Amino acid sequence: MQKMQLDTPSLIIDLDQAEKNIIQMQQYADRLGVDLRPHTKTHKMPYFALKQVEAGAAGIAVAKIGEAEVMMQSGIRDIFIANEIVGIEKYERLRRIHEKIQVRCGIDNTTQIDQIEQVFAGCARPLEVLVELEVGEVRSGINTEEQMADLVEYIKTKNNVKLVGIFSHEGHSYKAATPQQAKELAEESYARTLHFADLIRSHGVEISIVSVGATPSVNNQAYMKGITELRIGTYIFMDMGQSKAINDYSRCAATVLATVISKPTAERVVLDTGAKALVPQNRAAGICATGGYGCVKGAEHVVISNMFDEHGVIENREFHDKVNVGDKVEIIPSHICPTVNLYDEAAGVSADEVLMTLPILARGRTK
Repeated sequence: MQKMQLDTPSLIIDLDQAEKNIIQMQQYADRLGVDLRPHTKTHKMPYFALKQVEAGAAGIAVAKIGEAEVMMQSGIRDIFIANEIVGIEKYERLRRIHEKIQVRCGIDNTTQIDQIEQVFAGCARPLEVLVELEVGEVRSGINTEEQMADLVEYIKTKNNVKLVGIFSHEGHSYKAATPQQAKELAEESYARTLHFADLIRSHGVEISIVSVGATPSVNNQAYMKGITELRIGTYIFMDMGQSKAINDYSRCAATVLATVISKPTAERVVLDTGAKALVPQNRAAGICATGGYGCVKGAEHVVISNMFDEHGVIENREFHDKVNVGDKVEIIPSHICPTVNLYDEAAGVSADEVLMTLPILARGRTK
């Protein structure tokens, strides 16, 4: 089957481009002499996680325990849950993973430490954790040196928790006005992370992992000596926002196939890809600003400007005059990570031929 024969909406993965993205980023990490730990919340597919590990990744990152369970069952043996886990039931699930493979999680508060200490009592080895540092995204993570010192000292009183590293995410680099500013913001974040790593060490805890990363800043060669791990995800598929950040759409490996279902005015084209096929995310500012909810592959200036549950609306006279009702087009999503999570499976394509069906086994694993 050719990809244009697929029914719509369909998620399509260009296998050759995805493989190229995997190899290029691994080679970049190797040149820097750091570990690459791909964040698999982007693709949610064991097929690609295994490809990344085979290419040389140190392991993978996930966002939720459910994703870790899927990846473990598929053969991944080293997983970092780059998120705060709270809840005894969740830690009981994590203990079952811990007893089989190497798994770590993120922490930023004493409630987590108490729950780990309780649930992991009697384990042959403690649960290894990385403390999260807030560096500018204004999300979770330790904010002050006093908070960090207090948390480190608290961990030192426990038997079942072992602090092995620090991690941060310079997600605010997405909003930088220029690629150079994105690089500068990232490196400011790295410097803060390295400073807090030294603070931890000054309390007698010799951590070995300093994990950072966001695809736009890494794509713009942000780096600082002392970092041990790049933790990035979107690079494998890219998307409209990431392509804007580097002014290059050629790395996009994921598209959504759409059908033109209406041309009700002289400019309007309506596609069958609404919010149930493409996420309604429109980054408004910065190098990743999309100016729409997706763009047409090969005519990236043509964007979906409005979206309903089942309808994606394009207002463009030139595009209107080139397509007919029933034509199919590929859409580059504004944000690929949550878009993948809308689908049970993707079509793996090479040279426009559908070679395989890829189950998205971690789809919906949000617990």
